[in-house]
Amino acid sequence: MYTLFHHPFCPHSRFVRLVLGEYGLDLRLVEERAWERREAFLVLNPAGTTPVLSVEGVPAVPGVGVIAEFLDETCGPEMGDRRLMPATAAERIEVRRLMAWFNDKFFEEASNLLVTERIYKRFMNEEDGGGPPSTDVIRAAKTNVRYHLAYIGWLAQRRNFLAGDRLTYADLAAAAHLSAIDYLGDVPWIEDDAAKAWYARVKSRPSFRPLLSDWLAGVPASRTYVDLDF
Repeated sequence: MYTLFHHPFCPHSRFVRLVLGEYGLDLRLVEERAWERREAFLVLNPAGTTPVLSVEGVPAVPGVGVIAEFLDETCGPEMGDRRLMPATAAERIEVRRLMAWFNDKFFEEASNLLVTERIYKRFMNEEDGGGPPSTDVIRAAKTNVRYHLAYIGWLAQRRNFLAGDRLTYADLAAAAHLSAIDYLGDVPWIEDDAAKAWYARVKSRPSFRPLLSDWLAGVPASRTYVDLDF
């Protein structure tokens, strides 16, 4: 049994949920509001960020990158063709490059900003940074989404999946970040047919179903969020 300390709309947490779903691993979810900085959670991850994976017999595994490597090392070799990291060094470099693009660059420039402004701040105390969303931050983040979407479309036009011929961590990272902001209706799907078609393929996978059942009181999902034929 794997226990994931997460927030339902944390893009990094969503990536780990997708990986565990692709590998068919039993998962228990514990919602964590990282901004509350619970002492017990800080023991697991002094950085105070989600996600953190707990597995019996090993130390807590903190952070999206460490979790991805841990799951590849411990589960990947048994997955055969379903392994989410390729076999060759060159292919693995490309997957890691794209993982960094989405988990670092896209996160910092778009997904984390939108989720923080439009979701997290609703639940934060004022001293933790809560309050009304910043329209300037949201506007800048939505602009950044457009060029990230164009890059995904560019990759999707040239490859079967984002990093090559088959599904990898790169696809799940990109899809996780897009899913969080698609819930909010902040992905301009009309601007890139290739990116939209690629996302529809990933979104239709069984591993995605738990994400599509997430909902937030007072913030209804966008029309495209649960629609597989959006």
